[in-house]
Amino acid sequence: MKSRFLYGKAAGPLMYLFPGQGSQHVGMAKELAETYASARSVMEEADEVLGMSISGLCFEGPEETLTDTINAQPALYVSSLAALCAVQEELGELPRPLFFAGHSMGEYTALAAAGSMDFADGLRLVRERGRLMKEAGQQHPGRMVAVLGLSEEQVAQICAEAAAENGGVAQVANDNCPGQIVISGDEDSISATMSRLERAGARRVVPLAVSIAAHCPLMEPAAAQLKDRIEAIEVKAPISPVIGNTSGRALDGAAAIRQELNAQLTGSVRWTESMNHAVEGGVQTALEIGPGAVLTGLMRRIQRRAKRVNVSSPAEVRAFAGQVK
Repeated sequence: MKSRFLYGKAAGPLMYLFPGQGSQHVGMAKELAETYASARSVMEEADEVLGMSISGLCFEGPEETLTDTINAQPALYVSSLAALCAVQEELGELPRPLFFAGHSMGEYTALAAAGSMDFADGLRLVRERGRLMKEAGQQHPGRMVAVLGLSEEQVAQICAEAAAENGGVAQVANDNCPGQIVISGDEDSISATMSRLERAGARRVVPLAVSIAAHCPLMEPAAAQLKDRIEAIEVKAPISPVIGNTSGRALDGAAAIRQELNAQLTGSVRWTESMNHAVEGGVQTALEIGPGAVLTGLMRRIQRRAKRVNVSSPAEVRAFAGQVK
């Protein structure tokens, strides 16, 4: 397995972040592909690997098809790596970061960027991940809800109480940043949890526009099937550590990476802990590579003193390259 990414020397206390589902939008990576041959090449290769025009979905939509879980995940994966290719083309080689990290599905992008898995293997995995998650959501309907204004500990306790009372599933799916938690579970248990959260003084309790209950045990059927596919691909140690979603700690070797990916669909994304770990490890600049600016927004809430940079357009690629040169 040969990585398409070439890393040079470390460029100071830098980390690379890759967005997860929800950051997709029609038009993403289009300007990059028009400007950079390497970005265009990675989009074309993705079309070949998947046997469909994932590039066309990214560039032109329609939005409803792009946001379907089965398409959104590979679309974000390839769009983010197209942006990384553009940075490499601009600079000749990539500055080696202290850490890589990706939010939920973005963890696969981080692993491909870090040289732990082949681009095509990762692309097939996220496509299959999206398909299996959609299927599991149809078999075991559930919902996800954002909770603002309570601590992770408070929310976790209330979820546990409501789940026990209903004999169902409710748990913290994402600890995104202080005061912003996402919960996931079956309809009845989440409804009961929402009432309890409001009584406990949550500032807002907002149902999310998603059709699946990710990062909870309702995804167990998807996780069980995905495990065989994860075990079947080659996984290598990353060029720099990848911080795992479920552990909030650096994954240095293949065994730890496989364990993380197998745990991820049913486990919580511990993003606050992950970012604190990165800053404690010396990170001073968070570079979000790919569509949107969700992760730099969360970093502002987690570690305000960390510098935040986004790269998703040719102008942003050139601006970052100018800072590094």
